Amino acid sequence: MTQLESIAGKVAALLIARKETIAVAESSTGGLIAVALLAVPGASAYFIGGAVVYTKASRAALLGIGDAEMIGMRPSTEAYALLCARTLRHKMVATWALSETGATGPSGNRYGDAAGHTCVAVAGPAEKAATLETGSTDRRANMDAFAVRALELLLDALSAKA
Repeated sequence: MTQLESIAGKVAALLIARKETIAVAESSTGGLIAVALLAVPGASAYFIGGAVVYTKASRAALLGIGDAEMIGMRPSTEAYALLCARTLRHKMVATWALSETGATGPSGNRYGDAAGHTCVAVAGPAEKAATLETGSTDRRANMDAFAVRALELLLDALSAKA
């Protein structure tokens, strides 16, 4: 069992036991977070839905976050990740929402962040945000590391709420 599968299993067990739900908005993980949560048997009890919000156009279409909401904010920050999580939670009527935004590599993003940079956030009964810098340019390894960190943050938020 991978680290991602292990953490997703723990998250799923807590959500199922509490009869709570989760929605996911991810960018540079490309759906890995949703895959990990959906791979756990019984996912239909807690997984509401998710989206890969990879561009400005998808952010506007899927989350309804336009230029007005982005004034004074840039993607790939904790504030932006939290905005996405809060917005998705409201749109999906979920107990929790998890958001990820970053630069997987091999180069950095257009906002000046180096490869290996991500920000993740959880919105729900408890809110948390975190930044991870892997220092790696390995795209796939970063995607995995970002997904693990996002689910770790969600597990921390779920545990804080207990």
